[in-house]
Amino acid sequence: MRVEQRPVAKFADAAPLFAALGDSQRLYIVGRLCVDGPQSIVNLTEGAKISRQAITKHLHALEGAGLVHGKRLGRERIWELRTRRLLEAQRHLARISEQWDAAVERLRALVEED
Repeated sequence: MRVEQRPVAKFADAAPLFAALGDSQRLYIVGRLCVDGPQSIVNLTEGAKISRQAITKHLHALEGAGLVHGKRLGRERIWELRTRRLLEAQRHLARISEQWDAAVERLRALVEED
């Protein structure tokens, strides 16, 4: 089976996604939204070891990467996860894994030839 060869540039659109997920606090927020569903900043701050302002900053970074969406509900803003972007990340990682497996197989074949 031949793995589709894709130029590195094709992965460039995923850079903001992985940059946003590359922070432990943002991963914490994504995890909370995955498990608990849509949350307000007040709820997301509970149990977090960072301030409400920091949570807000991280939510805006996640929103910029298309991972979350906030909508106003009365005086609060409720944040929810956009799972489509997580599925895109999963697809990118699967492609990278396939390419890695193919490279390892080529190396194995080369070593066995000699």
